[in-house]
Amino acid sequence: MHTILVLGGYGFFGGRICQALSKRENIRLLIGGRNAGQAQAMAQRLGLDVSQGLPIDANSADLAQQLLALKIDTIIHTAGPFQGQDYAVARAAIAAGANYIDLADGRDFVAGIVELDQAARQRGLLVTSGASSLPALSSAVVDRYLGRFSRLTSIRHGIGSGARAPGVATMRGVFGYCGKPFLRLHAGNWVPVRGWLDTQRHQFPSPVGARLLGSCDVPDLILFPKRYPQVTSVSFHAGFASTLGHLFVAAASQLVRLGLLPSIVPFVAPLHKISQWLEPFVSDKGGMFVTMEGEDMDGTPQTLTWHLIAGSNHGPHIPCGAAIALAIKLADGTSLPLGAQPCMGMLSG
Repeated sequence: MHTILVLGGYGFFGGRICQALSKRENIRLLIGGRNAGQAQAMAQRLGLDVSQGLPIDANSADLAQQLLALKIDTIIHTAGPFQGQDYAVARAAIAAGANYIDLADGRDFVAGIVELDQAARQRGLLVTSGASSLPALSSAVVDRYLGRFSRLTSIRHGIGSGARAPGVATMRGVFGYCGKPFLRLHAGNWVPVRGWLDTQRHQFPSPVGARLLGSCDVPDLILFPKRYPQVTSVSFHAGFASTLGHLFVAAASQLVRLGLLPSIVPFVAPLHKISQWLEPFVSDKGGMFVTMEGEDMDGTPQTLTWHLIAGSNHGPHIPCGAAIALAIKLADGTSLPLGAQPCMGMLSG
């Protein structure tokens, strides 16, 4: 049996991961979080023994000792937001001899995981960050179609969500950079853009349709230029199912840009409540796209766009897919790259 601990296992993404892994016969699943009652309730809902729900705080000073005592083989860290976190959980996993997977979407957090590479290699462990839509799935799409290009020069990608609001922690991370500057590669130069501004309209296939999208600060913006050296432009935009909701966030981001508001993070809790109230009245369909531009094998200009469409509020399952796939591979004994690295190039096969 391969013992997997999901930290934040009763949360927005953690619960979905636990639901998928609980059905695997070769996995002993443990659900961890600061609230023992919620962890135990999740275990019972999944048909597990109540003892498989555990009070474990990701910030505990003795986390490594707890992991050792529980004989954890792999830990999946979903307790965000990751912006501003250090690598304490990953270091504890390495110290306990456990593989580490997280769903981080923080640009610096995901890219910086390589600082643990030597320690992970010495213990023969997989340590990976960003096992989510970005960069795990997005890079898998680019890798899949890269062979159709003799020269890839541009990657534009984005996500239009459905009605289901993510957890408060995720919203804090996403809204933390609203109106604030970050750099992205454009035409070979690193140029400043502002979070949730630079509004664009993307036409998703039916039944999603047109969505307003704003610039987001994501790991791909710095990871893709390194992974695909010929690329001279990389951008990522995201938006909401509600046009009014998107315009509200864009307007608030403008206030931050102008210095009239320090941040919209203090408004996350009420915005989350409003999103939940409005959910029945907003589209339950969302989508993701990746557009690659360059030259085909004959040197002719080529544009290729990949779309993924999710209905019935199934969109939140997509960011969980990479972590689930990696956990199953580890439990099955599949060979995976050792060391610490962003989650790219691990989903094929």
